[in-house]
Amino acid sequence: MDNHLKIIAGFKEGESFVKDLYVTLPFRVVSVGQRKKDKKLYQMVMSSSPGILDGDHYHLDIKLEEKSSLQLQSQSYQRLFNMRDKALQDMKVTMEDNTSFAYVPHPIVPHEDSNFTSKAKIHIGKNSQIIISEIITCGRKHYGEVFKLKRFQNLMEIYHDDKLVVKDNVVIEPDLIPISSIGNLEQYTHQGTLIFYSTKEDVDKNGLIEQIVEAAAQYIEEMEVGVSAMEDNGFVVRALGHGGELMYNFFLYIQEILWDLDKNN
Repeated sequence: MDNHLKIIAGFKEGESFVKDLYVTLPFRVVSVGQRKKDKKLYQMVMSSSPGILDGDHYHLDIKLEEKSSLQLQSQSYQRLFNMRDKALQDMKVTMEDNTSFAYVPHPIVPHEDSNFTSKAKIHIGKNSQIIISEIITCGRKHYGEVFKLKRFQNLMEIYHDDKLVVKDNVVIEPDLIPISSIGNLEQYTHQGTLIFYSTKEDVDKNGLIEQIVEAAAQYIEEMEVGVSAMEDNGFVVRALGHGGELMYNFFLYIQEILWDLDKNN
């Protein structure tokens, strides 16, 4: 089943707003930032479906017009159900100049025999920034479904001036690559990736990385966290752990730090 979500964030009189919105079942989008005073746009993506089903194809099309800021939020954990074939998700994000976009969704829970491929292609303008993440869990641990999925892939590409500046490809396929082997997740059951990329010139990349590393130190018993700096103004945060909620809250904390860098609106 093809499922569509399209949202355009506009900017007028110093405030970001929903300029256009189109959804099909099972999607629903609601505003969640009514009490915030920063004039940015906060939207939550909701679904009437219990999760992603065999044959589903999600199409997400997001556009930010100049000077707009949009933060998308998820409603709950995303379940990938048992599949005979596969399910797909394609996300397209177009960011004009002087924009800011953030999407830190809840963790993904792959059920036994699920097969899911997600691809995101992002075009970022000048003086802009993006914060985007994903967390993959081992599945329904209490049901004995520890990495019994068929395959999971999340491919992320970020372009600036039509040049590929960031590419991240996470693939989990337990039948081909033992998930607990050295160099993979080893003893851990949850893996998270958060990408931050900015085309602004005044970003203190090293200072932000130090702040994140210091914050991660308090979770040393529960998670292992590493940060890789990019040549440009950006970095990738990787986290390994045994629980999705702790990792998700840590990513939300990082999002809050980075989101406050955007003082345009």
